[in-house]
Amino acid sequence: MKKFIETIKNIWKIEELRNRIGLTLGLILIYRIGSFIVIPGVDQQALANSASSGGLIGLLDLFAGGAFSKASIMALGIMPYISASIIMQLLGMAVPVVQKMQKEGESGRRKINNYTRILTILICAFQAPSYLTMYVGVGDGGAAVDPSMLWWISSIGLLISGTMFAMWLGERITDKGIGNGISLLITVGILARFPSSVLTEFNMRMDGVGSIYMFLVEVLVFFAIIMVTTLIVQGVRRVPINYAKKVVGGRQGGLQESSRSYIPLKVNASGVMPIIFAQAIMTVPAMIGADALGALADFKSFWYNFLFAVMIIVFTYFYTAITINPKQIADDLKRNGGFIPGVKPGSETADFLDNILSRITLPGSLMLAAIAIIPAFAMLFGVGDSFAMFMGGTSMLIMVGVVLDTLQQIETYLLNRHYDGMLEGGTIRGRRGEKPIGNVI
Repeated sequence: MKKFIETIKNIWKIEELRNRIGLTLGLILIYRIGSFIVIPGVDQQALANSASSGGLIGLLDLFAGGAFSKASIMALGIMPYISASIIMQLLGMAVPVVQKMQKEGESGRRKINNYTRILTILICAFQAPSYLTMYVGVGDGGAAVDPSMLWWISSIGLLISGTMFAMWLGERITDKGIGNGISLLITVGILARFPSSVLTEFNMRMDGVGSIYMFLVEVLVFFAIIMVTTLIVQGVRRVPINYAKKVVGGRQGGLQESSRSYIPLKVNASGVMPIIFAQAIMTVPAMIGADALGALADFKSFWYNFLFAVMIIVFTYFYTAITINPKQIADDLKRNGGFIPGVKPGSETADFLDNILSRITLPGSLMLAAIAIIPAFAMLFGVGDSFAMFMGGTSMLIMVGVVLDTLQQIETYLLNRHYDGMLEGGTIRGRRGEKPIGNVI
């Protein structure tokens, strides 16, 4: 506790870090307030009585922080923007024009961001009418009080504006705050439902469904899954590096110590993005009608979980490929006189790194997929739906990944100003006697 209090004091001493954290918390608060603003013309009581809360609908509501079930202006959440980002990244692999923009540096990035925003609006324009028709409900028994043409236009406009505003908040957090803004907004939406889920599960056990001992077992399993997830997110394969002899002051120096120089290749280099991407695609059935794709609309079904796991594995490889470029790392090493012991510089180094990435990404992606489908198995063993969503699955992976990433960014600020970090002993990878090469992750 003493170390924690000291760390908080150190954070407060750094003006830039203090301002960034304050801005991040303020923008998150605005996002949460927006999730409670209901679309005008919607009867909340009628919506609560008629709307479904299970299946993918409940999953969408989880990621939207409850905004989906409230018919909030933020009901579509940030998922349309993520879907647009997926499409743009896939186009970058197949369309020469997009590939050219990706190589144009900052100007190309701005162009891609603009196209992503336009695509987000188009996706929202498609999803908003579906949401109003299938979930809010129009006509007899629906929650819309007066579904006139004006109501339709204004409601669709508000849903699109809500998503674009959430996207803007996420971008501002990334640029001016701490952590990845989009991921933080999703995490906050998930965490907002966590206390009530735990309380619901506890009350269910106390009411005679199982026992208090069953609840304690569930909590222990929950913490065990957190630890396993943390190991996967933090796992690193270190590739040692040597440097050629250098002439300093007329004297020839020896090789640098390989134990102090290495390339850190993460087992899960893609972070939480494969989970977010896969989940964004898997929520499409809920937006086009639960009966449209049959079993794929039920997140507890075999085919849903099978497809979800396959997509996580594919996206893990895909995102790792666009995040880490072995050829570029090999070229940088050769230019700086560095080499991997026993491997020739240049193309052989690139092939060596590519082989390592392929080997460590496979078990990493399989573990991510296994954790992602744990909730379906938890429900089979009698765990309540709301609490099971946190026992692994997308919720667990996103929460652990985003929290660790944000803490490490804060840690970097502290260490750069010679303060102890937030982790045990004030260390992050590469601080004590170890020197990572470049920023490959």
